[in-house]
Amino acid sequence: MKKVEAIIKPFKLDEVKDKLNEIGVKGITVSEVKGFGRQKGHTELYRGAEYVVDFLPKIKMEIIISDNQVEDVISTIMQAAQTGRIGDGKIFVIDLQDTVRIRTGERGEDAI
Repeated sequence: MKKVEAIIKPFKLDEVKDKLNEIGVKGITVSEVKGFGRQKGHTELYRGAEYVVDFLPKIKMEIIISDNQVEDVISTIMQAAQTGRIGDGKIFVIDLQDTVRIRTGERGEDAI
């Protein structure tokens, strides 16, 4: 089992979610997060005063999948989330030791 974490631009969430649903992803956890990478934020003007926005709003998606779905999920997220501009995001793939469904006690891939 793998955990795929993707950091994407907020306006791409619906498109990514729909595409993941099409390839059979059963569940997604979504969080609104803030951060920066190479883009290092930007400056804005508010009532004549310039200020720096260090942390930009992003969406963090967490998806638990079986090993054989990893490449499909990665390519789907990349295609749906890509704008070609800086700040499109990152995808992280993490090995999972176990998963337990609290309601039934199912473990492993049965719990996904």
